Amino acid sequence: MESSRTESALLATFPDYLEAQRLVDRMSDDGFPVESVRIIGDGVRTVEQVTGRMTRARAAATGAASGAWFGVFIGLLFGLFTAGQTWAWFIFISLAVGAFWGAVFGFVAHWTTRGRRDFASVMTLQARRYEVHVDADRAAEAAKYVR
Repeated sequence: MESSRTESALLATFPDYLEAQRLVDRMSDDGFPVESVRIIGDGVRTVEQVTGRMTRARAAATGAASGAWFGVFIGLLFGLFTAGQTWAWFIFISLAVGAFWGAVFGFVAHWTTRGRRDFASVMTLQARRYEVHVDADRAAEAAKYVR
């Protein structure tokens, strides 16, 4: 199998992804063939943003919300096979059962950690910098977009 890799040239470097995305968007808006452009994240790392304390009550509430959504989904599936107003009861009962069991599982899951992780967080991937590369044969044409 042959590699279809094309030699590329560095067009610009940015400290955040949005700036790199804006450059490519400007190029696209002007009709540049963006199929020859790549955004490369360099120095990728994980960043965990702590969003607050995780108490047993918060764990139960979070579990109840997740369970409720799952219950609504199950209720909708069962509701497809019912006639009349019965489908609304399927959704309501499924929501209630899902919220109850979600709260139970959320509470128990947090309780079993015995305080080893008493915070909630969101984990993301970030790069130290973002490079916009373009195929080498289009580098001269793309250079006009860099300010």
